Amino acid sequence: MQDVLHIVERVAPTDSTVLVLGESGTGKELVARAIHERSSRAARPFVPLHCGALAREVFESELFGHEKGAFTGAVGLKPGLIELADGGTLFLDEIGEIEPDVQVKLLRVLETGAFFRVGGTRPRRVDVRIVAATNRDLAEAMRTGEFRQDLYYRVNTITVTLPALRDRPDDVPLLAQHFVETNATYGKKHLGARALAAIEGYAWPGNVRELLHAIERAVILATGDEIEPGDLPPEVTGRAAPASAGGAGTSLEAMERQHIINTLRQVNGHRGKAAALLEIDPKTLYRKILAYRIESLDLRA
Repeated sequence: MQDVLHIVERVAPTDSTVLVLGESGTGKELVARAIHERSSRAARPFVPLHCGALAREVFESELFGHEKGAFTGAVGLKPGLIELADGGTLFLDEIGEIEPDVQVKLLRVLETGAFFRVGGTRPRRVDVRIVAATNRDLAEAMRTGEFRQDLYYRVNTITVTLPALRDRPDDVPLLAQHFVETNATYGKKHLGARALAAIEGYAWPGNVRELLHAIERAVILATGDEIEPGDLPPEVTGRAAPASAGGAGTSLEAMERQHIINTLRQVNGHRGKAAALLEIDPKTLYRKILAYRIESLDLRA
């Protein structure tokens, strides 16, 4: 990680395109933000876009924007994210998921700074730095024709490779303690020796993101000042997960209702803590409680 930080410090003041490689959850967006914040563009926008989260048609409109009437539903002009990032940094997460025809248009932007909105006839210009990230093997994607070779060499000016958390075990206790401190709003806690041993003995396939969520969960569930093994997710400590109340054929709604009930039981009915564990907005949780008619009687174990 010291090598990674050294590269970030060296490349940040430049306008070079950066490709961040690493497994899901290793903190690729954090590296991209660090590059932006240490650059001369820091006062301008940092705009992230997940390239695999949208269909091709929607993605192109999100990236380049569209003109009024460009397609059904385009009732007005819409600037794309690349325009919103003008003067700043555009972070293209999972760039390996971009369709080949859109890759051509992205390459044009990188080479000329010009692009067309969907349905547009007038070229537009932007001054934007591209930081891209992927967990795919782009070299293999090039061989199969899924990723353009010219785009690969254009975004691969500087490469930053993030090691998986299992490859840097000495970082695990440091990160865990950091996450305990950053979740102090749920109560000041500290890691007990047994909980720390469990954390250090786990492989963390979900990397830093999984560790963050595990610690947040533990801080919320811990009844005392010390986080114990029972406050950690079952997979971390090797405990068997609680049996589901629903069997085969149970509807999705019934499973979600039971999951919400189980979570509320864990936090003694505290909706704010339950929403944090479920990773949803408290208002969304409240609507689901009403929709599923979850009563106080349902929360009794």
